Amino acid sequence: MDAVRLIRASRRALAESQDAPAITREAWQAQALAQAMGNRLAREGPPELRGEALGLSEAGGRGCSGSAIPVIGSGGIRAAQLTELPEAHKALIGLAELLGEVGIALVGIASEAEEEGAYWHCMDAIDAADESRDRVLEIIRGLGLRRDTMSESEPDSAA
Repeated sequence: MDAVRLIRASRRALAESQDAPAITREAWQAQALAQAMGNRLAREGPPELRGEALGLSEAGGRGCSGSAIPVIGSGGIRAAQLTELPEAHKALIGLAELLGEVGIALVGIASEAEEEGAYWHCMDAIDAADESRDRVLEIIRGLGLRRDTMSESEPDSAA
């Protein structure tokens, strides 16, 4: 399945999540997707962006690891369905939006947490989502710079 469809499915699932376990599960799914997209971009993306892509993969991996891995459910790990990334720029913008939404949803959980451990778990997840989102934005900027450089180096067709 292509990345844009997976991101759409993740955003929809997050929006439909009604309680802390469901939101936590979707935050984990989003981080797994960030890790998978980072891996794919590192392997297949522009060489000059591979370092940032690896950074995204590592940040996503930190966000979906740890002792509080949620029960995933019958749908499995969405990121495992990633087969293609045909519209990298569009997918990265969607992933940045998803990670921002994850952060907001986690703030809601943290503000209602009754246990200190649950609060700090949410804070760690918020930090991970923010770090992944920052990495995504860096890659988007890099893609924009790459496009600008490529268009400047193209021969003028009017000559």
